[in-house]
Amino acid sequence: MAHTHKLEIFRGLLKFKSNTQKIWGVLILLSVVTAVEVVLGIYKPEILMTKVLSMKLLNWIFIILTIVKAYYITWDFMHMRDETKALRRMVVWTTIFLICYLIFILLQEGGYIEGVYSNGFVKRDF
Repeated sequence: MAHTHKLEIFRGLLKFKSNTQKIWGVLILLSVVTAVEVVLGIYKPEILMTKVLSMKLLNWIFIILTIVKAYYITWDFMHMRDETKALRRMVVWTTIFLICYLIFILLQEGGYIEGVYSNGFVKRDF
């Protein structure tokens, strides 16, 4: 039982005639995003070194471009677009939960290590 894949990206703004064209289109998109990341990483423009929410703007751009690449890889190459809404939600919400959990753990451990470096031995009772 074969079904056809949706042949557009950018929410339907760019449409392709075949799966092969769509694969090449997404590959070109991902290559352009990667090239932008590499160029920004090599040159590191001074204007992007300003702090935004206690992190350099350049780092925020890298994070956003990485999320864009991950989205298009899973959405088009892994065919998440063609799955049911329930499966897509399960994958996305599980990932969001695990990322939030990782951030919590990193902040807890980072705070403890910072306390050890600044105050010496620190004992915590949880």
